[in-house]
This record gives sequence, structure tokens and C-alpha cells, in this order.
Amino acid sequence: MENNHVSVLNIDLNAIDFNVNYFKSKLKNTTKLLVVVKAFGYGSSAAKIAKHLASKVDYFAVAYVDEGIALRNAGIKTPILVLHPQKQNLAKIIEHCLEPNIYASALLHDFITIAKAKNLSNYPIHLKFNTGLNRLGFSQKDIPSLITTLNNQQQVEVCSIFSHIAASEDLNERTFTLQQINLFKNISSEIISKLHNTPFLHMLNTSGILNYAEEAQFDLVRLGIGLYGFGNSHKETSNLKNVLSLSSVISQIHTIQQGETVGYNRAFKAKKTIKSATIPIGHADGISRQLGNGIGYVYIHNKIAPIIGNVCMDMIMVDVTNINCSEGDTVLIYKNQEHIEDLAKKSNTIPYELLTAISQRINRKLT
Repeated sequence: MENNHVSVLNIDLNAIDFNVNYFKSKLKNTTKLLVVVKAFGYGSSAAKIAKHLASKVDYFAVAYVDEGIALRNAGIKTPILVLHPQKQNLAKIIEHCLEPNIYASALLHDFITIAKAKNLSNYPIHLKFNTGLNRLGFSQKDIPSLITTLNNQQQVEVCSIFSHIAASEDLNERTFTLQQINLFKNISSEIISKLHNTPFLHMLNTSGILNYAEEAQFDLVRLGIGLYGFGNSHKETSNLKNVLSLSSVISQIHTIQQGETVGYNRAFKAKKTIKSATIPIGHADGISRQLGNGIGYVYIHNKIAPIIGNVCMDMIMVDVTNINCSEGDTVLIYKNQEHIEDLAKKSNTIPYELLTAISQRINRKLT
């Protein structure tokens, strides 16, 4: 179905390339790069990003099986790691040549059973170990039984062993992070000594690349939010290029007289005569209601226009009293990294949430 929504999420592919090369400059030439395109590519377009990077990176990662299937249907042939597979979708993983993260004994047994039924051999799997995040993963005490299971079958082969740092962006947690890294080194060394093959290792996310490339670069790193222009500090973000900008248009301009109100629940009351502009984007598109009532703002002709009243499902209203603008003019909902970070702060969240909340009814456009 054709999408005629006038609001557009602009994706700058040159900025994507710049950011990839920036992070590659932190790595050894032999280190592989995995790009995370889960959650529609952090709210952008997983398929468009993956198509652009398919020949430039070694792996993609998604959270769920259907995300991996969507990439395969888009023609992506690069290896795809599924980070959170579920038992009911294991057969689909094999059907679409995806590679599962195996994080529990029951999941391993289930996958081997399905692989055996399909007469597979050496199907690539990835083992995740919990070193302190306490979210998903085997523990070190699971290694003996894990090795017994793996070495008594031919259906699967461990392609990689990995873990996830809990606070890679927070240097105040450096001691804890180094403990995680050392634990992972011990775990991977123990497993590799008992397997029939040598898997590659990975542990670092975006902040990990920036803070722990020397200690834990291993064989591969996983680039997530950094791809889209956000580092783990103002300084690092300034070294990256902005990838995503969200734009819309002015649908209508109103003159609001003193004492009149704007929007649901009459949340805004004019203390003097003002001009308001209505923009066709709202909380159904990912604009948090927390940004209403003067907290959030957009840019029109490079000038700030505060959101007035409550954010509606499909619309916001902004104050354009001091902006020379007309119906049909362009509005920047998210202008750049600084704007996104400020709106995230004002709505008590992080850029990840703002970006991944952008509705799929918003058009995606490559620039």
C-alpha cells in the first residue's frame, strides 16, 4: 500500500558510511564488524540500512526471528544473528538461514532436535554467557554439561561465544566491567579448550568499542546506536555524523486570541494573542505526550517553535508567533543529534527510545 504520509524520516547514507568508518578506525584490521539493525534499524529502516551495508560489514544482528526473515525477504545474504530466538520460531531460523543465539540448555536441546529432524550438520549457532548483565545467557557452571551436549552431536557447530557488558558507557563502573571481561576470557578459554572447533569471540557494543577496544576487542564487535550517530558522551557524539532527521509540514495556521485554548483538555490557554501551527504528527507516530505543554519543540526556518497543549494522536500544535511561516512549510521534528538528545532528556528517556518509537506509518527516505 502506498504511503502518503507527509511526515518523513530522512536517512543519510553518507553519514552511515562516515560512522562505520569512524568505528572501524578504532579497530584492528582483522576485527570483524557486526551491525545491529533490530527494531527496524533503531527506528529507521533495517532493510534500507542492511542493503547499503551488506558488502561493508561481516554480520547483522536482529532481536527476533521475524526481523531476520524480513531482511532475507529484502535480499540480504549476509549472516544474521538472531539475539532472542524463541522455541516456537526455531524451525523458521533454519528455513531462512538465520543464526540463533543459544542462551539456555533447553533452547539448545530444542534446536538440536529440530536440526536432527532436518538432517542438518554443523549448523552455525552462537552461545551467549551471562557475565553480569543478568538478562540472558549461560553461566560458567553450565560449561561441563554444555560441552557434553555439544560434543555428542553433529547437528550444530558453535560459530561464536559472546557476552554483553552491563555498563560499558559508564567509566565509574570500570572495575565491574573489567571483571566481566576477565570472566568472559576465562569462560571462552575453558570452552574452546574442549570444543572440536575454535569459535570467534565478541563482547563489545558501541560504548564498549569506544571505552574497551584495547581490553576486549576479541574477534568481532557489535555496532548499534553508534551507527546512527550517537556515542557514549557529548564528545563522542560530536565525532559522529547525524543519520536521522524527522520532518513534516504545517497543515494549518491559527490566530489564537487571548483567553482562548488549544487542544485536548484545553491544556494551553493563551495569555496574549498568538499564532499556532498544526503539524500532522503525534503520539501515534512516536512523539511522546511528555513533550507537550511547552516541554518539547520543533524547528521551523531554523527557529524554535515550542509545542503547545497536549500532543494529540496524529497532530501537534506549536507556537509560531515570532516565526514568519506559511501553511505547507517544512518542520523539523528531530533536527540533529543535539535536538534528539535534548528531547530525550526533556521526556526523561534516552535517544534509543525516541528513535525506536517512530511509527512505521512515517515514510522513510534515503538522502
